[in-house]
Amino acid sequence: MFISILFLTYYNSLSSILIYILQYDILTYIRKYTNGGVEMLKYQFPAVRGNQAGKEYYICMIPLGLLSRIFLTDNSEILPEHRAQRRLNEARIPEIRDYILHNRDSYVFSALAASVDGKMEFICSEDNESIGTLDIDMESAFLINDGQHRKAAIEAAIEEDETLKDETISVVIYRDQGLQRSQQMFSDLNKHAVTTSKSLNTLYESKDPDALITKRVVNSINFLRKYTDKEKDNLSKYSSNIFTLNTFYTANKRISRLIGNYDKSEKHIFSFWENVVANMREWNEMDQGELSKKSLREDYIITQGLIILSFGRLCECFAVNPLYDMKETLKGLKKIDWMRNNEANWMNRAIKSNGKINRNEQGIFLTYIQIKRLLGMPITIEELNKEGRMIG
Repeated sequence: MFISILFLTYYNSLSSILIYILQYDILTYIRKYTNGGVEMLKYQFPAVRGNQAGKEYYICMIPLGLLSRIFLTDNSEILPEHRAQRRLNEARIPEIRDYILHNRDSYVFSALAASVDGKMEFICSEDNESIGTLDIDMESAFLINDGQHRKAAIEAAIEEDETLKDETISVVIYRDQGLQRSQQMFSDLNKHAVTTSKSLNTLYESKDPDALITKRVVNSINFLRKYTDKEKDNLSKYSSNIFTLNTFYTANKRISRLIGNYDKSEKHIFSFWENVVANMREWNEMDQGELSKKSLREDYIITQGLIILSFGRLCECFAVNPLYDMKETLKGLKKIDWMRNNEANWMNRAIKSNGKINRNEQGIFLTYIQIKRLLGMPITIEELNKEGRMIG
C-alpha cells in the first residue's frame, strides 16, 4: 500500500509506549488488544459511519494534540508525481495559527480528510449501526488528503497554548487504496472549491474592528450604501453598483492604527467619506440621473478602486495632520478634472502609457500625491522624493 511507512517506531516494551502516550494525555483514545497472543495497542475514536460511492468512510473526533502524533508529513523533497499532496506552504501557517490564538473562544475549522493504511474496524453501538467507535491499529499509517495547512497551524498554535491539545477536530477517514487513489482524492476535494470574495468575508466579519467600522460607515452614508456591492470583488460594466465593500475596507483599515482609538477612527472615517461624497460632482450627477453609469465608468476614473484606495491614503493624511481643515480642503474635489483623457493629471499615475488603469501600489501612491497637489495640500519632502523615484 502507498502509505506503508509505519506511524510509530516499534518500542521494546509495552511500558515504554504507555509512557509516551501518557506524556501527551491521549490515554483516553488508546486500547489494548491481543493479536496471536501478543499484546498490541490501538486507537479508539468516537465515530459515525457513512457511505459514498459504495465505500464506507468514518467521521471521527480526534484531539488536536494527537494530530502531530498520528499523521505523516508528506515529504516535499519527493517529486510531485510521487506525492499525494501539494507542497506545504510554510507562509500560510502563521496566519492560520494566529487566527486560532486570537479567537481562542470562537475559532472554527472544517473537517480534515485522511486515509489510513492498516487494520481498521468500526464497532457500532447497540442502538445505531451508524454510530460507534473506530478502532485503528497503532502501527497503521495515516495520511492527510485535505487540510495539511490547518493541521500544521494547529500544531504551531499548541506550541504557544497547550490547552488546545485537549480540544477536538472532526476527521473524515477513508481506507487507503494506494497513491493513485490518494492523488485523485486530493484533486476531487479541491477542484470544486470556490474561494469566497473578500467583500463577502468583510460583510460577514464580526470581530475585526476595521471591518465593522467600514460596514457602519458605508451603511450610514446613503450614496455609498446605494452603490456598494457587498458580495463581489469585481463588478461587470453593467452592474448597478460602482464600488465594492472590500475596496473601502482596504482603504480604511490602516487608519485606526494611526489614530489609536476605534471610536475616534470611526468618526474620522465617517466624516472623511461623507465630505468626499458631498464634493464628488460626477458621483452626484449620476445619482441624480444627470450622468449615466456607463459614461461614469467609461469616461472617468472615479469608479476605479484605485481612486478609493488613493482617497484612503488621503484620509490617513488628515488623520496624522489634524490641523488640516478637512471639510474645507475636500471642497476642492469639485474642481478636479477626473476625465480619463486628462493626461496632464493622470498619465503614468492613475493611467498607464497603454491607457489601462494603474492598479498597483505605485499607481495608488502617485495618484494620491496628485490629488493632494490638486487640492493645494502640502507635500512632504519624503513624498516628493518617493514620487521622483517612481516617475524617474
